[in-house]
Amino acid sequence: MDTRQLAAFCAVVERRSFSQAAERLGVTQPAVSLQVRALEKRLGTQLLDRSGRRVEPTESGWRLYRGAQRLLALEDQIVSDVALSGEGELAGDLVLGASTGPAAIVVPVLLGEFQRENAGVRVFLTVSDTHTVIERVAARELELGIVGASRRHRGVRFEPFFSDEVILACPSGHPFSGRTVTLDELRGESLILMQEGAGVRQIVEDALRRRGVRLRDLDVRLELGLQESVRRAVEAGYGVTFISRTAVESDLEAGTLAEARVQGLEATREISLASAAGRARTRVADAFVGFARERLTP
Repeated sequence: MDTRQLAAFCAVVERRSFSQAAERLGVTQPAVSLQVRALEKRLGTQLLDRSGRRVEPTESGWRLYRGAQRLLALEDQIVSDVALSGEGELAGDLVLGASTGPAAIVVPVLLGEFQRENAGVRVFLTVSDTHTVIERVAARELELGIVGASRRHRGVRFEPFFSDEVILACPSGHPFSGRTVTLDELRGESLILMQEGAGVRQIVEDALRRRGVRLRDLDVRLELGLQESVRRAVEAGYGVTFISRTAVESDLEAGTLAEARVQGLEATREISLASAAGRARTRVADAFVGFARERLTP
């Protein structure tokens, strides 16, 4: 079976669009359509329902998609084994993404140490919000994603990587500093949030919801796109924020930020490793995961 046809078909299923599939594969839309039609002709069945606003797989299409994922994963593994076989020096590209939380502190250090020990490896890290990283992993644009919240996604598998505590950070000398405050006290304080799609924000929303509180019940004054922007705004005295403890560890030690806790609100986030469902890791990616786990294990 022609794996190019299968790759085109899987891209359409995952993107629900011929044009977006073509963009992802770097070919023209007619080329993708021809590949899918040739596949349907060979199998003698309709694989995609094109009648709605979005392209949807038929029942036969879903069956083929599941099998194609396994076949394409096997092809990846074979190519990787042939290209990187042997006990020699580890070489190749490591293309991964990370959300802004883990990317800010932990991941760059791990990648730097890993590359220094493996001079033949080139590392390419992109930093985005959790949602974007997961979508790019599903689209096989990134081999690995390191994210702060495991959103369900049909095309992505998640596994625990390490844990990180979410704290309430406030300016040095703030009345909350070093205290455990109530939700009522928090309601009366200016709150700074990271943008929609950020892993920390999702975890805090979930924790508040369990207490019967929504973000709109709080006094949200600023929503900022970058973790660094949020940290700077808090340091400047514009409010308090929920943030990864790892991201502000040096600020807490230096005394430029202070830590508080919210009574009854436990928000520990699991940093997860995301990879495309059915895709086998390359030798380089597998080596990095083992390297990172060894250093992150307490």
